[in-house]
Amino acid sequence: MAGHDIVKAARKGSAALLPALLLTACATTAPQAEAPRPRYAATDIPAQAETTPVGTAAADAADDPAIWRNAANPAASLLLGTDKKAGLYVYGLDGKVRDFSPAGALNNADLREVRMADGSRRILVGASDRTDRAEPRIALFALDGASGKLAVLGAQSFLKPGHAPAEAYGFCMGAPLAAGELARAYVVLKDGTVAESRLVDRAGTIAAEHLRDVKFATQSEGCVVDDATGTLYVAEEDVGIWKVPLAPATLSGEAYARVGEADGLVDDVEGLAIAREADGRAWLVASSQGDNAYALYDLASGKLAGRFRVNGGGLGGTSETDGIELIVGDFGPTFPEGVFMAQDGDNAPHAQNFKMLSWASIKAALGLR
Repeated sequence: MAGHDIVKAARKGSAALLPALLLTACATTAPQAEAPRPRYAATDIPAQAETTPVGTAAADAADDPAIWRNAANPAASLLLGTDKKAGLYVYGLDGKVRDFSPAGALNNADLREVRMADGSRRILVGASDRTDRAEPRIALFALDGASGKLAVLGAQSFLKPGHAPAEAYGFCMGAPLAAGELARAYVVLKDGTVAESRLVDRAGTIAAEHLRDVKFATQSEGCVVDDATGTLYVAEEDVGIWKVPLAPATLSGEAYARVGEADGLVDDVEGLAIAREADGRAWLVASSQGDNAYALYDLASGKLAGRFRVNGGGLGGTSETDGIELIVGDFGPTFPEGVFMAQDGDNAPHAQNFKMLSWASIKAALGLR
């Protein structure tokens, strides 16, 4: 505003004053240097495994993981991860590629086991599809737990015709909230809008039907649903984590954790994951991307329970993490209590990949046993 007023005055005054006035205007509008981000204390924990790098080299490509636990044969469980330039990977617990679907620019992924209308069970995988930056879609797949192969079910548009252009960004799924649904899907648009849709079975074809929105002020991405309480958690990148109860007809957010609060989060706040253990304890993990760490909260109280970094060991650490996932339970001898999976933004000299840690090692390092 000051610069605008100065230039306007110069037009009315003497031409001899113009250079000095313009210099003053430039001085008032010069960008300020960005303050360095803090680096809070965190416990170093080495990775126990890693995936084969994604196929897109020399780019920010790997983004968000999902995990399917094979209850019948835990060691044969499967990991999924997006290459946001190219498609979706399936890995074994050894990190080797089992399948790849070249489905386009898929950013975030999640999965659910659902029961179709005919009674059959399906491992349903969904991802935010940003191939068309103006038309958000949900890319859907069926995962074969035995072979690790993906079957493409198609990309579903879900917003009503005539809506403003919007870019799909974050994605997560939750349990159905009404009869006749397979699941609820939440697409976080890049402007901070979270669009909720129900996924339904239409004669064997899964369709998305948009229901309602909740809007946050700035760019958001990470999200996760706690089925036990019917609550959605959303990461507004520069602000913190919001808690959204899903029972009310109108969605609204309550502050859960803020950037810089209690030395927990450094912006950007990225991926979120929830773990409920058999003893009743529940945790929320968030990627504190700004200081290459992960913040762990007691889910019910919102109190910070610890912070850790993936660092040390022969596989290298993680940095600039976007997506994360944590699933508890028996995953075989390497991951006896659960798997934590995190995108690694700098896996040089190779392309980006995902690192895996045992949940048991995280709890032991943070004294949570």
